[in-house]
Amino acid sequence: MAQLALLLVLLLGAVVTVPLGERLNLPSPVLMTLLGIVLALLPFVPNVEVPPDLILPLVLPPLLYAAVQRTSWRQFTANLRPIFLLAVALVFVTMAAVATVANSVVPGLPLAAAFVLGALVAPPDPVAATAVAGSLGLPRRLVSILEGEGLFNDVTAIVLYHVAIAAVVSGTFSWPRAAGTLVLSAVVAVVVGVVLGWLSNKLMALLGDAPLQVGLTLLVPFVSYVLAEEMHGSGVLAVLTTALFLAEHSADADDVMGRLAGNTFWEVVDFLVTGIAFGLIGLELHNAFGTADGHLGETLGWSAVVVGVVVGVRLLWLLPAVWVTKRLHKLRDYDEEIPVSWRETVIMWWAGMRGVASVALALAIPLKTDDGTPFPGREEIIFIAFAVIMTTLVFQGLTLPWLVKRLGVSADIDAERGFEHELAVRAARAAKRRLKEIEEVEELPEELSERLARGAFDIGARISPDVVDDERRDWFAKRSQRVKTLQRIQREMMSAARHEVLSARREPNANPEVVDRVLRYLDVHSMR
Repeated sequence: MAQLALLLVLLLGAVVTVPLGERLNLPSPVLMTLLGIVLALLPFVPNVEVPPDLILPLVLPPLLYAAVQRTSWRQFTANLRPIFLLAVALVFVTMAAVATVANSVVPGLPLAAAFVLGALVAPPDPVAATAVAGSLGLPRRLVSILEGEGLFNDVTAIVLYHVAIAAVVSGTFSWPRAAGTLVLSAVVAVVVGVVLGWLSNKLMALLGDAPLQVGLTLLVPFVSYVLAEEMHGSGVLAVLTTALFLAEHSADADDVMGRLAGNTFWEVVDFLVTGIAFGLIGLELHNAFGTADGHLGETLGWSAVVVGVVVGVRLLWLLPAVWVTKRLHKLRDYDEEIPVSWRETVIMWWAGMRGVASVALALAIPLKTDDGTPFPGREEIIFIAFAVIMTTLVFQGLTLPWLVKRLGVSADIDAERGFEHELAVRAARAAKRRLKEIEEVEELPEELSERLARGAFDIGARISPDVVDDERRDWFAKRSQRVKTLQRIQREMMSAARHEVLSARREPNANPEVVDRVLRYLDVHSMR
């Protein structure tokens, strides 16, 4: 019962920290982590009892699936090179650097165990990066790269982590076997993701009803993850592949109800699961400190060194990587989104926060090796991992908004408005073309035809008023004010109708199913 109460507190915190973070201009994941730390310090709060092997399968699939909804396949293909440098190459470099330093400073820590530490602290957290970057008004190119890095670096890091764990547990290591494992894991994941995405897309068409479709999307990421893991593939990459496939192939422009219901549902899932995940990070801090009893000062010193390596390697890698990307971009004119200034590079560096994946991997380290001996350096690895997570997540997360403001990095509002204007023009022209096609096969009254033509014009003007000249803009503003008055009165009329229908529920002989059906009709009509 105490665990259930703790879960409810975390869910409430996930809801409250979203508006609180907006008021304080702080990322809600950071606030949830601080809430978890406060709860862990209270003596009456029980210790968390979540099996480590369930954290990744329960938390990552829905969060990754929700993150993919905010991006597109084109962004991944256009930014393949910078994403590769961050998601794959930087993970390898960070792991190697951390392993080398940890092996040198932590007495008795074998190199293989040091590689375990390097693998689990190497990947910046995809949830933290997306949540933090998306709330600070950063340029879209930076958000795209951070999202791509966050989504793909876990794939590399988790596979490397399993290879390192196997080397420690078995006492043997083979580079060809490790490379084969990496390739096989990726191939299996992509195949599972594509097949499941295709099957899900066909099933979506058969279900038809929006609630059933949304329910299916909730199951799909979990099925994709578990199925790929059972086949020795990367569950994370399988979820990404499935989500990208569905995003590209299941979009129905006329499925208004399904799109609105799905977007709303996944927004709720996103912030609730995110809140729980980062709350658990704070709660687990108490257990991490418990592993350092008796030599806390010495362990803190090791942790400080590793934190410096993790943060420093990211900066030292980004500076030349961004320069090379810029040079290739100029020489070959690639259509990709890259940092355009040193300020944006600094923001990318400071946004490399560790989080959920690192916690789950740290807690999932086996207790013993195959020969029955304790896993070497397990307690030290867990403590150092949590020190890296807390430093990068809490300190960098709290200071990132200040750094963004100080450096003056912000979204290109003019470019966004220009693209919005372009879309408004295209939408209005598409509506007009369709009207002409209809007029060629149907004989419409002149008054109706003129009204429909004005409606096509209104589509573009409502999206972006800049599509009209100054004289027509004044006319449209007055007309828009009349429409707003009409809509306000219509809303009040529909509200009165809904109140009357709802009051019928309390009548003795009222059929609640009929009431709900009529209310749904009124809701859909109001939405339109």
